Amino acid sequence: MTDWQPTASNSHLRLRAGLLNKLRSFFSARQVLEVETPALSHFGATDRHIASFQVPQSGAPSLYLQTSPEFHMKRLLAAGSGDIYQVSRVFRADESGRRHNPEFTLLEWYRVGYDHRRLMSEVAELLGTLLPELAAEPEFLSYRDAFQCYAGFDPFVASPVDCRQALQQHGITPPTEDLDYDSWLDLTAGNLVYPALGEGGVTFIYDYPASQAALARIRSGDPPVAERFEVFVNGMELANGFHELADAVEQQRRFAQDLEARARLGLPAVAMDTRLLAALQAGLPDCAGVALGFDRLVMLAAKVESIGDVMAFPSERA
Repeated sequence: MTDWQPTASNSHLRLRAGLLNKLRSFFSARQVLEVETPALSHFGATDRHIASFQVPQSGAPSLYLQTSPEFHMKRLLAAGSGDIYQVSRVFRADESGRRHNPEFTLLEWYRVGYDHRRLMSEVAELLGTLLPELAAEPEFLSYRDAFQCYAGFDPFVASPVDCRQALQQHGITPPTEDLDYDSWLDLTAGNLVYPALGEGGVTFIYDYPASQAALARIRSGDPPVAERFEVFVNGMELANGFHELADAVEQQRRFAQDLEARARLGLPAVAMDTRLLAALQAGLPDCAGVALGFDRLVMLAAKVESIGDVMAFPSERA
């Protein structure tokens, strides 16, 4: 019986520890405060694409393992913490595979007075510091330009028919026709756009459709766009960042939309995080934040294809 042994080699564990030391030095030099927030919360994720683990309590409502430290960190920001970062264990149910594990390490940080564009520059600087092979000038593509380049159509004026045709031209049969347009875009991006990004370097995709704003601000225009970005290296998503939404009323509206979508899909209802809404009402400073998958960063440094190669004990050996 050998399943007691770690899946990561000692050299990869040392590499992981060295990267942690370097990123802490990076933030310390910039006077960004390291914080710790709870792994358990009274509120789960409302996002229909993310499933929270529930933790039962005897005689009390269940708690949820956090899928991200974001909401707690925003409460700190609203309380005047200033620039902060955190390296935390987070938990997402139903996520496993070559690049996924239900429990993983997330690096998340927030910069007061930054917008998403300024934060993209700092993300590029961090990546170049931790992985010298990524120190070259990154590529910046708008969401529209990326789709036009790799899928052959403009996502802001196209239709599900365009998505289906683009997929079929590449020999991909959609699993179902019963998708909303954003789901069609996600399917197209995941199969045709994202795998082509960041070949041998870093690519930033920015200005997502307003309907995919998540927790980002929306900038008016024709069309309006979400002030959001994602980071890709060798076709792998590494980070997701926002010019953070600070409007409590708009945040509550988006929570309600999430819950309506969950109900349509037959997913469990989740209570809105009223403490986050109260923090936004009290006043979140103008800031930008980003979450970066640390395990995937170690995968790049170790030049391996499986997340289990850089974790001591992935879920199957936990």
